[in-house]
Amino acid sequence: MMALTPLVYWAQRHEKIYLRVELTDAQNIDAHVHENILHFQALGHGVKGQNLYEFSIEFLLPVKSQVAFKSTQRQVNITVRKNQRGWWERLTKQERKPLFLAPDFDRWLDESDAEMEIREKEERRNKWKASWHNENGYISLKTGFLYTYNLVQYLGFSWIFVNMTIRLLKFGEDSVYDTFHTISGVMFFCQILAAVEVLNAAFGLVRTGVIPTLIQVLGRNFVLFIIFGCLEEMQNKPVVFFAFYLWSAIEIFRNVMRLCFRYPFYMLGCFNSEWKILTWLRYSLWMPLYPLGALAEAVAVVQSIPIFDKSNLFSIPLPKAMGTSLSFSYFLRAYLVVMFLGIFINLRHLYKQRQKRFRTKKKAH
Repeated sequence: MMALTPLVYWAQRHEKIYLRVELTDAQNIDAHVHENILHFQALGHGVKGQNLYEFSIEFLLPVKSQVAFKSTQRQVNITVRKNQRGWWERLTKQERKPLFLAPDFDRWLDESDAEMEIREKEERRNKWKASWHNENGYISLKTGFLYTYNLVQYLGFSWIFVNMTIRLLKFGEDSVYDTFHTISGVMFFCQILAAVEVLNAAFGLVRTGVIPTLIQVLGRNFVLFIIFGCLEEMQNKPVVFFAFYLWSAIEIFRNVMRLCFRYPFYMLGCFNSEWKILTWLRYSLWMPLYPLGALAEAVAVVQSIPIFDKSNLFSIPLPKAMGTSLSFSYFLRAYLVVMFLGIFINLRHLYKQRQKRFRTKKKAH
């Protein structure tokens, strides 16, 4: 059987050469370097059908003799290490490029882009080391505390979200009206613990604004403890389901992102790399979730106003000359105005974070 030449695509980094051989279901692969020449031979399906394919490439500069290759169903990927770190002006010793060789644009980077890739990897590696060790070589108390806090919150809100989802699928509409009685205990715990968020920001343990954090924590706890917790008439309303569901969805994603990006040494799936889709979601998912969560809170406040008027709960007694009492509902009306102002501040803060993040990444590229 006469050997044919396959199509080969190449790209480089400062330390490696990457080759992609267009050969489907390759078998009997032989890839080795001898006297700075890569020899390849394999049986597979290429540009001219099932056949024996081979090629040789004499590299521009010396390379190491070890060759790493991996065959997939569609291609053979080969990696060759350079003897000395550097950027080659071309791949082959001969100036004229072989006809079967072409750039691999899926992996192609210019020298400056490759340098930036190295710097980004080094920065991630340094961040990982810094978060893993303190100056004495042990996990810092601060990092361990923050990780534990976010993990507990993640597990708590995940339990809420999964439990509500399963109950909705199992019991249907009935589960919506029974949300408070089945979920409120864990939600109370998670939201009381959320006060730690404010302390973390106030003492500089995390880089976030104190005011936006305080607005969110106080707003949710007000609705949870005052509106839902004190009024039995509110506890069977559908708004409880929607508020709990949206709060848990927001917190699940926020805490898993913190665990992935702030403490990557614990999360092996996120370790030593940044997933672009997760980064995009981290700075974009708030756009639908936060306004919906705020809307649920506002609906809860509005629905509670006539109940507070009727029950006189938390009303302030007044002198007989002025009237019987000052209804708590007046405070709720004022609270709605302040609430929407707080929502605007929070959304503006999140938008600035998003703009800063993606503007920085765009400049870097």
